Amino acid sequence: MNSPPLEVADILAASSTAYFEARGGAVSSARRRVVRDLVACRTAALGGHVERCDRCGHERNAYNSCRNRHCPKCQAKARAEWLEARAEDLLPVEYFHVVFTVPTEIASIALQNKKVMYDILFRASAQTLQQIAADPKHLGADIGFLSVLHTWSQALLHHPHIHCVVPGGGLSQDGSRWIACPPGFFLSVKVLGRVFRGKFLELTRHAFAKGQLSFQGTLEQLADPDRFAAYLEPTYANNWVVYAKRPFGGPEQVLKYLARYTHRVAISNQRLVSFDAGRVRFRFRDSAKGRRQRVMQLAAVEFVRRFLLHVLPRGFVRIRHYGLLANTHRREKIAKCRALLGALPAATEKPVSADGTAEIAPVEELEFVCPICRKGTMVRVLLLPPASRESAGCRELEPQGIDSS
Repeated sequence: MNSPPLEVADILAASSTAYFEARGGAVSSARRRVVRDLVACRTAALGGHVERCDRCGHERNAYNSCRNRHCPKCQAKARAEWLEARAEDLLPVEYFHVVFTVPTEIASIALQNKKVMYDILFRASAQTLQQIAADPKHLGADIGFLSVLHTWSQALLHHPHIHCVVPGGGLSQDGSRWIACPPGFFLSVKVLGRVFRGKFLELTRHAFAKGQLSFQGTLEQLADPDRFAAYLEPTYANNWVVYAKRPFGGPEQVLKYLARYTHRVAISNQRLVSFDAGRVRFRFRDSAKGRRQRVMQLAAVEFVRRFLLHVLPRGFVRIRHYGLLANTHRREKIAKCRALLGALPAATEKPVSADGTAEIAPVEELEFVCPICRKGTMVRVLLLPPASRESAGCRELEPQGIDSS
């Protein structure tokens, strides 16, 4: 019999206690909650129900999901539901992918001040795109776009950056016409980089002046205003990396792209290779080797540490919409853009698969089609109450202190 696929939850269940002990108990309640939820996800600890196929009689236990946004297993359904809602926002134009990153010095501050600094990253990147696009010397249009925060590198190191998906054009200032950008070109990344740097550093200085930033450990000295200013000074001279990937062909390609990026977590279960003798091996794309796929090996405790680096503050919104796509007037603005482009109202699109390469059935169909006969419907016939976490193999983890690394 084949062994079950390796999951992040397996590594957390086996190694999180050692990680907590190595930290001397100083681990935030948010990180402990992530471990607890992921380990319990789709196990008897959360309860569930028994399902029976109304055609062939096949039965299975279906345990409840933890619904934690950091859980690799819970993202497929959330992604599909979100994509179904977003399909109607797509326009029949070329789309661009712009990425904003910050220097290592800034990332270090962000790791200890996630809520404030990640919000600054969103604000600075959005303001930059809107300002440069509105400038008649560049595009002269009111644009709309979606921004997604990622905080990881392929090696699970802390690397905060924003992915923006932008239609290739926007409305004129008076809203009377659609202004398209040149084919294959959106905005100058050099100009975007300079403006982004200025806006980000200004917002960071403002946050410091208002006492919104705190510093611990090796950064403790930055609490002094002079030392903080000296720390930031070199970043003014550096070129901040903003880059634009190749444009998408059209709405269908955008939807596939969004399926890969919007509900991503730091590492998927599919990237895991093995876990034995206290070592974890996983696949990653090595940017130093032309993004060639390689296998990295880490001590399990270090793997847990890196995975938990990417736990977001509670309630933090990591997918945001701006300009024409802002929630307050999205329907009205999209309808106007479609009218100016001579496009019909968007048809309801089928969501795409987890790897973004193929269409899948709507969410509700995915859950209830019998996996054996593929014709019957799985019907709930019995509820399963939650088991104790101990009997289900899940230990309750009480919060003790806070950490930032």
